Amino acid sequence: MKNVLVTGVSKGLGLEIVKQLIEEGYRIFGISRSCNSDIEKLIEEYPENFIFFPFDLSDTNGIKKMWFEKFLSVNIPIYAFVDNAAIAIDDLATNIQLKQLEEMYRVNVLSPLMLTKYVIRNMILNKIKGSIIHISSISAHTGYKGLAMYASTKGALEAFSKNIAREWGEKGIRSNCVVAGFMETEMSIKLTDEKRTRIFNRTSLKIPTNKKSVAQTVSFLMSDKSESITGQNIFVDSGTI
Repeated sequence: MKNVLVTGVSKGLGLEIVKQLIEEGYRIFGISRSCNSDIEKLIEEYPENFIFFPFDLSDTNGIKKMWFEKFLSVNIPIYAFVDNAAIAIDDLATNIQLKQLEEMYRVNVLSPLMLTKYVIRNMILNKIKGSIIHISSISAHTGYKGLAMYASTKGALEAFSKNIAREWGEKGIRSNCVVAGFMETEMSIKLTDEKRTRIFNRTSLKIPTNKKSVAQTVSFLMSDKSESITGQNIFVDSGTI
């Protein structure tokens, strides 16, 4: 059974990704800030396929201890890493608050970079040709009012992913980004109906991006079917053009 590390598993897209991967026989090591009824249900239904650890990814200094002492170890070979956890600030750039911005960068950028470090070391030690997948956002490519700060974190991830692909491709380690469009999640529900409609109407399909479609793309990028794909941004966004 192949082990996969997934962050942000308690709701929305992260929960959909976990369910998709469990269906396909993977063992998930899931991280989220806190447990909830959905997590408890997964633990009960799939005790062998789902191992959960509550951890606040804004605690960048605690990642090393969490990895080696509490949750994972070098003896657990990691086949893939799905970096899904993220927080968003929906506000104009003129209203930036440094404390909020720093927290968003810790969760969206710094923690994924540190986790990638340990994932790559694990893959090399265990001689695994693994896959790293970052969940990016269409906002990094198409401007949306109020999402400049959030989009900047996703742009940083995409640049990091491309360079990781170049650095570690010789070891058979692949790194890609799934650029997701706006989905029906807690993040989009907070928007007004008018704003949500305007966003969805910018897509070719005129509908929200389907979470299942994004999860299946993640699964594809983990599989041997995508063995020649690395350093890429794969758009799953209902055709935002």
